[in-house]
Amino acid sequence: MKEKLRNIHPIGMNIIIGTLFARFATSMSIPFLAIYLTTAKGISAGVAGAIIGTSALVGVFASFIGGNLSDRYGRKKIMLASIFVWILVFIGFGFAEHVVAFFLLNALNGMCRSFFEPTSRALLSDLTKPEHRLMVFNLRYGAINVGFAIGPLIGLQLGSAKSTMPFFITAVVYILYAIVLVVQFRKYHIEEGKKEEKKAATFIDSLHIIRKDIVFLVALIGIIISTAGYAQFSSTLSQYFANSHVFENGVTLFSYALTLNAVTVVIVQYPIVQACKRYTPLVSIMIGTLLVSAGLCGFGFAGSMWAVFVCTIIFTIGEVLMFSMTDVFIDQIAASNLKGTYFGAMGFSGIGAVIGPWFGGALLDYYGYQSGFVIFTILATLSMFAFPILLLTRSLLRKRTIEENMSSTNVM
Repeated sequence: MKEKLRNIHPIGMNIIIGTLFARFATSMSIPFLAIYLTTAKGISAGVAGAIIGTSALVGVFASFIGGNLSDRYGRKKIMLASIFVWILVFIGFGFAEHVVAFFLLNALNGMCRSFFEPTSRALLSDLTKPEHRLMVFNLRYGAINVGFAIGPLIGLQLGSAKSTMPFFITAVVYILYAIVLVVQFRKYHIEEGKKEEKKAATFIDSLHIIRKDIVFLVALIGIIISTAGYAQFSSTLSQYFANSHVFENGVTLFSYALTLNAVTVVIVQYPIVQACKRYTPLVSIMIGTLLVSAGLCGFGFAGSMWAVFVCTIIFTIGEVLMFSMTDVFIDQIAASNLKGTYFGAMGFSGIGAVIGPWFGGALLDYYGYQSGFVIFTILATLSMFAFPILLLTRSLLRKRTIEENMSSTNVM
């Protein structure tokens, strides 16, 4: 393993470690935001869901723009600009009082995340040889979940459902992360020394290229639907646990579920990734979609802590199958001069994270907190529609591969 880690560029390793601490910090506060809004600020479940969804709504558009800008103007500029704005956003959360302020701040939160994350993933791709990218992308994904394994428990102790302190702590962590990035970018002049074989496309050109890529577009629709199901975990589920009479200490139970989710990812990620090497990334994503749907359905019937934990494990295995392979799938189908654009365009999957929290919140308002089995059965059924769409993507990808191989043979 040590030999493999030596293949990671120092900046790439910094991104992975920085991701761990950044996610640790944000998981102390953001997963509790819906509960904070409904309990501490007296905002309705529907409006709270809309506020949560605002982050994803902005991210839908910002991710594509940020990814394209990073292709055109460099990863360093986009990453540093977004992380400095991000620091101000978390400070703002600590002082916000009104609904409008929360909408604005969470919109900026989504913009910063959608600029920073696809750009950092594209940079990891730039700095890593193809044979090591699966390892690097999964180390980053593992770092996210190690952070998530610790953050919610600390957030619970800090009273994240009612306190603003976690937001200020998050801001401090991001300040440290930004400082380390600045130092390393100055030490390793990657942008100045890197020359692309092809000129990066303009925004309009990139939009046309993405629009014509049928495989990507169909896959994106499927991932949007599956993301809508996945998004219920941090929005609808948190509100349901906090307010339903089924659970005596719902907020505490949700914190344990978050931690179990992250710990399960850390435990199962490596064996699952090794097993998935036998199959294409798309097959893993398809199976993951079914398991996420099954976990969602189970939450509606769970009446005890242990039942919730079982559903969380099923849901989490599905999550690992989906998200550990998404970056690999995009890296495989993207042109070398459009890595940032494709990773950014995957941000359109955030449409699911917009629709999911809003729709889940609306179901809670309509059916009430005591109708979990109805609410989560509906959500699971909708999430399962992603499977046939991804199956179509698999067929289209096979067809395209055959055509490319035939074309290559004819040229020879």
